[in-house]
Amino acid sequence: MWRDHLTEIIIFTLLFLLVSGMGFVAARWRAPKDMAHLDEWGLGGRNFGGWITWFLVGGDLYTAYTFVAVPALVFGAGAMGFFAVPYTIVIYPLVFLVLVRLWSVSHRHGFVTPADFVRSRFDSPVLALVIAITGIVATMPYIALQLVGIEAVLKAMGVTGESTIARHLPIIVAFAILAAYTYQSGLRAPALIAFVKDSLIYIVILVAIFYLPYKLGGWGDIFAAADAKFDASPAPGDGVLLNANNQLQYVTLAFGSALALFLYPHSLTGVLASRNRDVIKRNMSALPAYSLLLGLIALLGYMAIAADVKPLPGASEGTVDNNTIVPLLFDQQFPSWFTGIAYAAIGIGALVPAAIMSIAAANLFTRNIYKEYLRRDATAAQEANVSKITSLVVKIGAVACIVFLDPQFSIDLQLIGGVIILQTLPAVALGIYTRWFHRAGLVAGWVAGMGLGMWMLYQISSPTRKHFAGSAFPLEKFGFDTQKTIYVGIVAVLVNLLVAALVTLALRAAKVAEGVDGTAQDDYFADEGDPRVTPGPRADADAAPEPVA
Repeated sequence: MWRDHLTEIIIFTLLFLLVSGMGFVAARWRAPKDMAHLDEWGLGGRNFGGWITWFLVGGDLYTAYTFVAVPALVFGAGAMGFFAVPYTIVIYPLVFLVLVRLWSVSHRHGFVTPADFVRSRFDSPVLALVIAITGIVATMPYIALQLVGIEAVLKAMGVTGESTIARHLPIIVAFAILAAYTYQSGLRAPALIAFVKDSLIYIVILVAIFYLPYKLGGWGDIFAAADAKFDASPAPGDGVLLNANNQLQYVTLAFGSALALFLYPHSLTGVLASRNRDVIKRNMSALPAYSLLLGLIALLGYMAIAADVKPLPGASEGTVDNNTIVPLLFDQQFPSWFTGIAYAAIGIGALVPAAIMSIAAANLFTRNIYKEYLRRDATAAQEANVSKITSLVVKIGAVACIVFLDPQFSIDLQLIGGVIILQTLPAVALGIYTRWFHRAGLVAGWVAGMGLGMWMLYQISSPTRKHFAGSAFPLEKFGFDTQKTIYVGIVAVLVNLLVAALVTLALRAAKVAEGVDGTAQDDYFADEGDPRVTPGPRADADAAPEPVA
């Protein structure tokens, strides 16, 4: 009953309203003369300095996926859930190599999206359209994951009902508030809220990581309880240690997720909003500090086992909602006032990335579909207005993902999105360094990789769903006599690369035209103050202090 959680509800509501108010006020923060421009609404003026970028990118990459989905997977499957820790370590050198160059060429030519870059690099509006659609579709389930995180907290407070409408009504209200301040303030809203979000998260996790082991008898008892649970599990891949059945899945999932994460449009949006190359370099050097926090958060899954947390019932009869284990752990082990703060931290931790993701998807539609195919003469103000409206539509799509997919592990949403966005790797990430691939080869590779990926995802089942029940593909479906599984995204992108290479060789042998590269080699090294860099709609500098790398 919600009356038993009145203190938590009041604290959660007050903090939620506080950051929502900050979201609306953000339109006046570092306000430009004219907000009706994608560089301002969608990229915050391309002028964020070190501290703002630190919180924005960190808030962008460490989401409800971190605070709800990862501990839920550790709770349900054990060591496999820790794949998120090495992949967030692997990603930063990759980002350092790719995104610094992408920042330069984007600022040189005024690119707002990765599809803008692909359009110019390969002289192919078709390939740019494919990249844009892929980015939008892949982002939808990732936004849905953020809303799942908020819904898990609301369920733990007892404010959701039994029917479909009653169950999702609170999240729809939260979505409406998010949509409203994102529409008004653009990227400035999540940039400002990220300060509060990260501060709350650090406080909550540091208190939990010291207090809970003390209350639960120490780390020895926590790991013993987890070991006992997984020893009794019939699943061959579950356990506090990896085994022969899940090592391949773990490695491919970690590496594939690292490749996918920096390809998401929202990851690029935070980077393109930076003032110069040095801001990106310093932040990529310092952001691995978040990986330590992620490891501590993942351990909450084992703590929930030791605390004998029982997940709340799922949407279908006989199922459970593992996404609720972290909210329930705090509810059982902490006083109500601190639980309310923890709930607010999780909820706000979902708002920041959801806003950035919807902005990134909206920018893709506006620049690479609306302006390219529907209205070539669109003004900057019209672009900004269309992007605002599209950001609302994207959030509606995310809510639909929650209503119709209803996954047992919300992490499935992010992993399925990862399979989709990985198919842009040859054109975007490799395209930063080489134009060897033929534009038609890249399209053919995308078709092959996406087709295989969707077929593999369709074949994956669970006790609650016949299809699209995760991203771990059983190798026995390829005819191998084994219980091992592999991450779908890795297989699909390898096929993508192979087909792209073979078609490129065939087209080159046939001397099919490859188009004209709209970029030059020195574009990839342009920096702030360089006369080659296209100035934004405003030129005032960010006076925030820089972080120490």
